Amino acid sequence: MAGNQEFYWRRLHSLLGVIPVGLFLTQHLVVNHFATKGEQAFNDAAHFMESLPFRIFLEVFVIYLPLLFHAIYGLYIAFTAKNNTSRFGFFRNWMFMLQRISGVITLVFVAWHVWETRLAAAFGAEVNFQMMEEILGSPFMFAFYVIGVISAIFHFANGLWSFFVSWGITVTPRSQLISTYVTIGLFVVLSIIGIRALVAFI
Repeated sequence: MAGNQEFYWRRLHSLLGVIPVGLFLTQHLVVNHFATKGEQAFNDAAHFMESLPFRIFLEVFVIYLPLLFHAIYGLYIAFTAKNNTSRFGFFRNWMFMLQRISGVITLVFVAWHVWETRLAAAFGAEVNFQMMEEILGSPFMFAFYVIGVISAIFHFANGLWSFFVSWGITVTPRSQLISTYVTIGLFVVLSIIGIRALVAFI
């Protein structure tokens, strides 16, 4: 019974990592990419997101609560899971390990990013191009954001591969190989989008 419960918890954890958390990450990267078109373009995109109806409800129930569950249960997995060399090959074992490491890095980065932006906004600061320009003006913070963004994207893309497996979408070796190439491609594309946005702010 306990094994069945853990199986379902892990499937829920995997699902929430893709929907809605992964979709939100993708949307957030796309909005940030408007910075490459200039300050006004980014501010307009950010303002549009800020003016969405029921924004607080959406942020709490579609982003923060699913993200909180994914993060807490993910930490449990990260510190209890062991590489399974008998089931997976060398490459997948590395991906398994990097998934756990990237999850911890991403959690630290997201917590800091929320503190710098959303909590600042709650106290009256405006989340706009100038705010991000000031944050990323420090070489240390720029490096921190690059590591955090790459880590978050890798965690999502590699987690998507695991999601396909755990939900029975890719069950054959060939389908899993195709999924590997697709998720690597997704990682590369989203990384380019994310890094271009960071560079645009400086």
